[in-house]
Amino acid sequence: MATSVHTHLMFQNGRALEAVRRYEEVFGEGFSVDELDLYDEAAAGLTGQVQLAVCTLLGQRVTFFDSPVSHGFDMTPSISLFVECDDDAELERLFGALGVEGQVFMPLGDYGFSRRYGWLADRFGVPWQLNLA
Repeated sequence: MATSVHTHLMFQNGRALEAVRRYEEVFGEGFSVDELDLYDEAAAGLTGQVQLAVCTLLGQRVTFFDSPVSHGFDMTPSISLFVECDDDAELERLFGALGVEGQVFMPLGDYGFSRRYGWLADRFGVPWQLNLA
């Protein structure tokens, strides 16, 4: 029997630790690093890269790692982290912070299904959908 499900983010470019640190900055108290293991000389990955980071983002478990294996794919916007915001100021702040050096798929706006919604990929390629609850 399955016991849990959580988001797992794989990085191929050695940027997992940079992403973890950025999300700490952006989400503040809403993000915590619960466990951080880096590859050492004896491990399969590059020394100093993330072997496993277990984090909590707004109450949800998210794991990060730098893949020691090169794959023919990367992040896809087909699956994204969906964040509900209580107020417009927080929505604007998160969209602006996550959008730095990223790619906007849908700018913040009223799309009928939501009066305030935006979709982007951050500079690490992680897709985010932000919505005003």
